[in-house]
Amino acid sequence: MTHLLEKDTPFLFDEECMKAFKFLKERLVSAPILVAPDWSLPFELMCDASDQAVGAVLGQRRDKHFHPIYYASKTLNDAQENYTTTEKELLAVVFAFDKFWSYLVLSKTTVFTDHSALRFLFTKKDAKPRLIRWILLLSEFDIEIKDKKGAENVAADHLSRLEDPERSEIREEEIGDRFPHEMIDFVEAEKQGIPWFTDLANFLAHGVVIEGMTSQQKRKFFRDAGKYIWDDPFLYRVGGDRILRRCVSRKEGLDILRHCHEGLTGGHHGHHSTAQKVFDCGFYWPSVVNDALEFVKKCDSCQRTGNISSRDEMPQNPIQVLEVFDVWGIDFVGPFPLSKGNRYILVAIDYVSKWVEAQALPTNDARVVLKFLKKLFSRFGTPRALISDRGTHFCNTMLEKALQRYGVTHRLATAYHPQTSGQVENANRGVKRILEKTVGKSRKDWSDKLDDAL
Repeated sequence: MTHLLEKDTPFLFDEECMKAFKFLKERLVSAPILVAPDWSLPFELMCDASDQAVGAVLGQRRDKHFHPIYYASKTLNDAQENYTTTEKELLAVVFAFDKFWSYLVLSKTTVFTDHSALRFLFTKKDAKPRLIRWILLLSEFDIEIKDKKGAENVAADHLSRLEDPERSEIREEEIGDRFPHEMIDFVEAEKQGIPWFTDLANFLAHGVVIEGMTSQQKRKFFRDAGKYIWDDPFLYRVGGDRILRRCVSRKEGLDILRHCHEGLTGGHHGHHSTAQKVFDCGFYWPSVVNDALEFVKKCDSCQRTGNISSRDEMPQNPIQVLEVFDVWGIDFVGPFPLSKGNRYILVAIDYVSKWVEAQALPTNDARVVLKFLKKLFSRFGTPRALISDRGTHFCNTMLEKALQRYGVTHRLATAYHPQTSGQVENANRGVKRILEKTVGKSRKDWSDKLDDAL
């Protein structure tokens, strides 16, 4: 009868529902029968979770026997189905205390669960924010959590399982050696197996639905299919930004990942930036972020020249900026090994858009700085302020007069305090990190790789 409570479902109480109703009445009046609560005794709560639902049984122990007071269960929504096992088990406890709040608010409660990790969550300080919020909600109750084997936690375990009527029918059929040709006539067979999107492509292209799915699986399948578009011969995923990205197999995706990470314009960035670059290129597969993480972990260049942990760095205070290209930070990096007559890199970064400009230069004097700034101002407009350190290539009469003519305020970083120009320092570090991973063994081709690093 549960499906009658679903949204947009017509209420048709047929013969099958009547049989289920009578069966439920028989179970409620047979042992173990529901009893009224005794407020002088502590309560016991049995909780369990599955992939589709959570269940709980409220009861009390009298004469060493457990007597149920209340049964409750709830199906999980789309987001909750993606929770980890620990999150689902704790969600079952939170659901139970919210449901039975009037019984448990001033009473001592013993919670029985088959997930022993819940006992340690209440003392764990670095748990996920969602788990911490739930633990804070439970802090108003007097709770004691005890382990109970799943085989002994039968009632709650049964409530958290959804019955699949198709599973009760055992059909003896031969297992096919391959998929029917009409189901995959538009998907090329791969050496490593069938692509992950085969079922979705079959449904959108030919209306073919795989057999043997439960009602929960069918709802999820049709819901997922709404996020895809078939345009022969490719399947596209509609992202949250409403941009279409072509679905590719994992094998093809790894080649794309390699190009986005260590190609000519890759830059050997971290896994988040690499995955985002894959999305920007217009490709999608479900495990792109995890694959990017594993790829970066196995990249020899990234492991040899990885980032230094910023855990012990001082916090940086943001500088208030009004518009894009209002404030630029500027700094020199180098000297480097001689590369086509160049030894230094002059780096400039916009404080709002984080846009980086860089140029390889033979010297680091005021003349090259002024020439670089004139080119920068002609492209992006005259800024309101320029932030630099107190080096002589920035603090000189020639540059000050030029900035006065442009109407640009020159702000100097505090001495021995590089956090003042933290944006450009981070940009310097990023450019150097990319060059370390992309230049040749001689280290003399860094000026050719500079544009690719940007």
